[in-house]
Amino acid sequence: MKKGLPLEFKVKNMSQDFIKTLETIIKERKDLASEESYIARSYAKGFNKLTQKFGEEAVEVIIAALAEDKTRLVSETADLIFHLLMLLEAKDVSFADIIAELEQRNKTLK
Repeated sequence: MKKGLPLEFKVKNMSQDFIKTLETIIKERKDLASEESYIARSYAKGFNKLTQKFGEEAVEVIIAALAEDKTRLVSETADLIFHLLMLLEAKDVSFADIIAELEQRNKTLK
């Protein structure tokens, strides 16, 4: 039997790769003409609107967690993460920065 990387490692890297893909898409589309993409339209409305939309998505996650099924919770959480990535890009923060902070906190808990 061929040995490879543990499944946990593969899933983690696959997930991080997908987040990087989303970050790249956001970065590429944020400065397009606003009629060309949802991302560009969102950025054209300004940072305050980006943060407001993130807040709205957070509320939708809370409502889904309290009153909806798993499918709806997953869907709303995906929206929240996408809008988080847009907000982070606006502040020149990468998801890798967030992961590094979480890893650092984990080291201090051990």
